[in-house]
Amino acid sequence: MYRHLLVPIDASPLASATIEQAVAFARTGGARLTFFHARPDYAATGDGALLHAMAPAEFDEAAAGNARALLAKAEAAARAAGVESDSLAATSDRPHEAILNAAAGLGCDLIFMASHGRRGLNRVFAGSITQKVLQETTLPVLVAAVENNLVASDEQRALSIIRGEHRSLAAVVHGLQHLLRQITESALAPDFALLRSMLFYIQAFPERQHHPKENLYLFARLRERTGECDALIDELERQHVEGAACFAELRAALAAWEAGTPGGGEHFARVFARFAESQWQHMGSEENLVLPAASRHLRAEDWAEIVHAFGSNGDPRFDAEASFEHLFARLMNLAAGLSPA
Repeated sequence: MYRHLLVPIDASPLASATIEQAVAFARTGGARLTFFHARPDYAATGDGALLHAMAPAEFDEAAAGNARALLAKAEAAARAAGVESDSLAATSDRPHEAILNAAAGLGCDLIFMASHGRRGLNRVFAGSITQKVLQETTLPVLVAAVENNLVASDEQRALSIIRGEHRSLAAVVHGLQHLLRQITESALAPDFALLRSMLFYIQAFPERQHHPKENLYLFARLRERTGECDALIDELERQHVEGAACFAELRAALAAWEAGTPGGGEHFARVFARFAESQWQHMGSEENLVLPAASRHLRAEDWAEIVHAFGSNGDPRFDAEASFEHLFARLMNLAAGLSPA
């Protein structure tokens, strides 16, 4: 039985399905996962070289942040399923070699990856990273049955977006918990600006983007098709409304800590731990109960409406400069920078 899987992922639509399949496979066999992302060396391209020369620090930060954001969401998916995972990123214009080097260096006994499903001359000329890995590796490779030439249904796309938003939120919640542990265990000085930014994301993204669309589209359509989830939806909507009070308590606890109140850090950690547990339960109820019920009862026209609504979250701007997506990537960078090596 395989014990340690390397799972190469990218930012393509394949990644979400690949992650879900890898997590399910690892959970069944009791294996652990390392998610791996080989980002291209954009600084070596014409436009990239110019941007890197003009603002090298910002260029490098953006590239690293995008990779960390991608990997953080993958780890969140594994964590939600109770699967042990880690992640690794590398810069390489030869991704198949980077994958092989990572697998060897980490001692993995299986590479789990997807094929992009190219056909005909496109496959011959463009080649396939998966194919190159298969040709050169001495390790077993499990190729997931996911291909980008198969059009995902509205239901599949909607579920992928909803779960992806849960993963983003879970990654920041987990990241804040990790920082609090580091502050306690490693005498790390608290970065209150970062803590405030993470708290802002955890509150603003669900309140402004995620919850309203759940209420108006997913929950509303499900109520129309069946009454079996009414009590559960009532409770979830109540939790959406009560979130404001929870965040008021969190902001007050953080302010007291920053002001030097004795025991302020410990108090904030306790309040946030209660909040985090409520979030795991809330997202678990949605993913384990609501989404399966939606798959059973909703119709094609319902899913078309839902995917259109949630699809507009692709670049949700909360100010003139940045999107939640960009903030998420930046938070992953900042949190990584504060973690001990």
